[in-house]
Amino acid sequence: MITLCMDTCHINLALCLIEDQTIIGRVQKPSWKRQSEEIFPCLMDMMDKAGKKPEDIDQVVITRGPGSYTGVRIAMTIAKVFCATRNRPLYTIGTLDLYAALTPDCVVLLDARGQRAYTARYRNGKRVTETAARYLKDMAPEIKEDDILIGDGHLLNRPDRIPDLAACFLASQPNWEKAENVHLVRPEYLKSSEAYRRVR
Repeated sequence: MITLCMDTCHINLALCLIEDQTIIGRVQKPSWKRQSEEIFPCLMDMMDKAGKKPEDIDQVVITRGPGSYTGVRIAMTIAKVFCATRNRPLYTIGTLDLYAALTPDCVVLLDARGQRAYTARYRNGKRVTETAARYLKDMAPEIKEDDILIGDGHLLNRPDRIPDLAACFLASQPNWEKAENVHLVRPEYLKSSEAYRRVR
């Protein structure tokens, strides 16, 4: 079983190939606003190095957001076209759930611009708060010194901590959600006025 995994929701372009339970190819590189230009060359190079062809791919997994409006759509569009034309299953996972996959107890924090962040808290590998877009000034009092921040820690004056996203895809396999209809897969956006309300 060959699985192609793709994430273009945030600043990194992340691709990986998983054969059964082994990662056989990976790409992870900062690519802010360049994912659309770089994804196909990187994808082809990764496939070539792994000795695989497009017809070898049995299923595809992508992040569905939240994230950059354009970024979320890049991997999703490629995956939907590929899976629809080749009759392959498509799975999705939330962006923050992916980032938390290797750290059972953490707070994921990804820049949403405008002094806001996409965030969720995880305990024992489970999300215990809703994924939300929140103002940083509302979040800051809730973050404790011993909280592990995954993602853009600099937003709260902490170190950035970007995980190995290929390993995250592999570890998050139990949380992959199969799309019953590839054509109905939609990005998960939180950047609406309602989503940006202050969460007390």
